[in-house]
Amino acid sequence: FCGECLQPCLQVPSPLCPLCRVPFDPKKVEKASSVEKQLSSYKAPCRGCSKKVTLAKMRSHVSSCSKVQEQLANCPKFVPVVPTSQPIPSNIPNRSTFVCPYCGARNLDQQELVKHCMENHRNDPNKVVCPVCSAMPWGDPSYKSANFLQHLLHRHKFSYDTFVDYNIDEEAALQAALALSLSEN
Repeated sequence: FCGECLQPCLQVPSPLCPLCRVPFDPKKVEKASSVEKQLSSYKAPCRGCSKKVTLAKMRSHVSSCSKVQEQLANCPKFVPVVPTSQPIPSNIPNRSTFVCPYCGARNLDQQELVKHCMENHRNDPNKVVCPVCSAMPWGDPSYKSANFLQHLLHRHKFSYDTFVDYNIDEEAALQAALALSLSEN
């Protein structure tokens, strides 16, 4: 893992691996020198200016590349065309706002839930059910996360509504993602 991805795991009393959830000792974290060597030797074109840059320096380059910044500035922002007059069906679970499993704070979207929990419950050792996961068709409303904050930071960085078709099962979604990935590359 890169330092940025591993950092949230190190900010809790009992760090867990972000992949397999096994406890680990932060003092025994070591750099993967073979991966660093590959990142320093392999070059790829910048998506903005097409300049070839090593992968180790790509993030830095992209964040300062004027062509990439120009592309980002020109990206259309999503805005609903018109407000809907349709009633919200009562048989569909609310997947937009959530209740904090620690204190019961209501109407938090995913980002607000993450921020709220990090600010108010960082040191709470209680195992709790993830309200985001339990609202999903595949979610288990009785499963309690061993480390809820790490779970939030690693599993809920984006809104599922943007990427998930709730009308297909997990296998069909995986196949669709793989097909799309192959067609793009």
